[in-house]
Amino acid sequence: MSDLSLASLASPDVLARARKIKLFLMDVDGTLTDGGVCLISTTSADGSGDPIVSEMKVFSAKDGQGLSLAHTMGIQTGFITGRSSPAVARRAAELKVPFVYLGQAKKTAAFEECLQRAGVTEEEVAYMGDDLPDIPLARRAGLGVCVADGAPELKAVCHFTTQQLAGRGAAREVIELILKAQGRWEEAVPQALA
Repeated sequence: MSDLSLASLASPDVLARARKIKLFLMDVDGTLTDGGVCLISTTSADGSGDPIVSEMKVFSAKDGQGLSLAHTMGIQTGFITGRSSPAVARRAAELKVPFVYLGQAKKTAAFEECLQRAGVTEEEVAYMGDDLPDIPLARRAGLGVCVADGAPELKAVCHFTTQQLAGRGAAREVIELILKAQGRWEEAVPQALA
């Protein structure tokens, strides 16, 4: 990819940061999903008994393709999220996401454990989020990313804001940015799996 094409993706500073990335960590709700929390309750026909409540999450296939490609290209990935959700654990398993931290009210300890387990430095980490709890990690990451519809306070501390909305391909956009900055996009494309 030419330098001119790269320049249209991001600033020289963002591209320099993206070249170093070996681990891509992200929030889930409002980042990999549109932020909606869909709770479905069911009761028996006669209304007796306790209702059963299930959670539904919608993930973008574009983000899934990006995370799969990151895995294929050796970029480690991880989810650090405040909610405990079997749906997130399942999606992580499907995409071979090795670092999954659910129910993290404060995300710093999980972030530090990911760095240690992955064997990377802060400057080799990209972190993407959407809201106030993501600020501490975005400040520490070598490449802090906010989704297009994220909180203004997070955007103010991040190096890059996606063009794509949360749950609509923002993670894919970041993975493509990283691989293009590293000069590996052309190598990655033919390795994409359905």
